[in-house]
Amino acid sequence: MNDQNVPRKPTTDFELLDSSMQRKDFTSSDTWRVFRIMSEFVHGFEALSRVDNAVAMFGSARSLSSHAHYQAAYETAKLLGQKGVAVITGGGPGIMEAANKGVKEGGGLSIGCNIELPFEQHENPYLDISLEFHYFFVRKTMFLKYAHAYIIFPGGFGTLDELFESLVLAQTGKLEKFRVILFDSSYWGGLVDWIRTTMLAHHYIKDGDMDLFTVVDTPQQAAEQICTFLKGDD
Repeated sequence: MNDQNVPRKPTTDFELLDSSMQRKDFTSSDTWRVFRIMSEFVHGFEALSRVDNAVAMFGSARSLSSHAHYQAAYETAKLLGQKGVAVITGGGPGIMEAANKGVKEGGGLSIGCNIELPFEQHENPYLDISLEFHYFFVRKTMFLKYAHAYIIFPGGFGTLDELFESLVLAQTGKLEKFRVILFDSSYWGGLVDWIRTTMLAHHYIKDGDMDLFTVVDTPQQAAEQICTFLKGDD
């Protein structure tokens, strides 16, 4: 048999040096993903480096404009905007849209850190600064780095994720002088009671950990707490 007629299996060095194979394999490798992650961090840091006096607002992407929570988020953000406080959201619909709309109409800076999702998420039209992320952990870093406080409106798993991540970082000292506000005691009351009567009762958290968050029921209460906190009076 003529060896020249036998198909040859590409060797490792052939795959390394062949530009077409390198391009195909490299862009789907973890090594390539590191560069993409780096680029998202750099882009986010550059875009938000001059943002100061900001809070992040979270809540359900499914809240309609007619819903009371949407209206409350809008009013809260508008009050903050009138006080010169910037608002950062996930940039999508629902509570995020309400917050971006409110702060923009209040004269404050409206920021959206959007994420690619298979459903629900699309950019709302009330953003002064709009960023797009592929990685949740990069996006979360932007919230935590540039917001001095979180206002958490009623929402689902994603909202709970942002809530508990911020509490963990505050509890462990990764965040200093950080305020977490839960909006609507009727929604969060059951969870707060469980944390107190079950988690605290089992000594899985300390008494002082209950002070990491507060609960409010009106936009005025939320805005007042944020402004007092940012002034350093609290």
